[in-house]
Amino acid sequence: MADSEPTARTSGGAEVQVKMDDIAESQLRRAHRLESLGMLAGGVAHDFNNLLAVITNFGMFLAEEIDAATKEGCDHLDRAAQDVEKILGATQRGVSLTKQLLAFGHRQVVHAEVLDVNALVTRFSQLIQRTLGEHVMVTLDLASAPCTILADPDQLERALLNLSLNARDAMPDGGVLRIDTARVVVDTDYARARPGALEGPAVRIRVSDTGVGISPEALDQVFEPFYTTKCRGAGTGLGLASAYGDVTQGGGLIHVESQVGTGTVFTMLFPAVDDLPRQPTRVVEYDRRCKDEAVLVVEDDEGLREVTERIYVRNGYRVFTAADGDEAVATARSHRGDIHLLLTDVVMPGMLGKEVAEKIQAILPGVPVLYMSGYAQPVLAHQGRLDPGTVLLEKPFTEGELIKKSRQVLNGDYKGFRTGDPGGSQSLV
Repeated sequence: MADSEPTARTSGGAEVQVKMDDIAESQLRRAHRLESLGMLAGGVAHDFNNLLAVITNFGMFLAEEIDAATKEGCDHLDRAAQDVEKILGATQRGVSLTKQLLAFGHRQVVHAEVLDVNALVTRFSQLIQRTLGEHVMVTLDLASAPCTILADPDQLERALLNLSLNARDAMPDGGVLRIDTARVVVDTDYARARPGALEGPAVRIRVSDTGVGISPEALDQVFEPFYTTKCRGAGTGLGLASAYGDVTQGGGLIHVESQVGTGTVFTMLFPAVDDLPRQPTRVVEYDRRCKDEAVLVVEDDEGLREVTERIYVRNGYRVFTAADGDEAVATARSHRGDIHLLLTDVVMPGMLGKEVAEKIQAILPGVPVLYMSGYAQPVLAHQGRLDPGTVLLEKPFTEGELIKKSRQVLNGDYKGFRTGDPGGSQSLV
């Protein structure tokens, strides 16, 4: 199958130049359309995450009550327990969908590190075979040259998984899934034709299949959320959209080429780096016990504010709540005792979480801050990484996740892991 290979060559001639300009214009229109869809998807996922957090935690509270009543001999609650289990199961599917929407919309936090792509692909291939089934043969063709990139390993593995599952579905009667890597050079013409591509050394990862292929009409829409050529009920239409978001938010580029009846090739390109992979620093153990600490919770969603307060109270904390930044500031000024932790939503009307934190810390110097959000962009720095010193709890969260992250912050043990030189500064993730 023909493939537009990134090389160090440049093309000459007016005819070639016109063709490259047409390709660039088409790619730019597609990029703008996907960017608009991503903004919409991220906004929907943010609001939906609040609902999911409320449903999940109140459902878990109810499950505990039913379990306790059943142990006391109320056997008629067995059916209710089964219903709650189904509710929680459906909620988890909703959580999975919102994560895919957030990935497409570039609304996730990037935990970047230097990766050995060949090692990651090798591990992935060993795990994916059982998922794909015996009718799909997985083959690897890995570059002999070092292939190291700066990326989030979870994002890259998720992209590989979605591309592999898409390949499997395109080969219902069996076939070959091939993953190959190479160290390449992106030249000027190739970069001009594909918005987001950076000139220079790059690592290419290709996922190809021998399946039914994709029609020319569908190729332009394959990365759009909820677009699918599968029959109703066979998929959500978010797999390729999620792969697109994971790759592009991680600083990479992804494009597809296909011929009906021959197969499909998805190509990912990431800027190459020369650093060797580093092992994350061990995270210090934390004390899970509450020490009669007081927490100020700032959340504009009433349901989520209520469930967060209930979780803290259940675990022995004293809780003050505020529906917005102004109320939180007033509480901090009027409160005569200590406030040991500020938990604030990131995106709120009137005053964003970062401004709330700044004003509270001006009143209560040194109070630690834990942010929570399903859309964390306002506290993120370049390329979706957390600002230094920022700790984020991603929505929707469970009781265990909230208490664990709170204790880590309260104990001062949330060290994250190093992303730079061992003797340099740390990045909190």
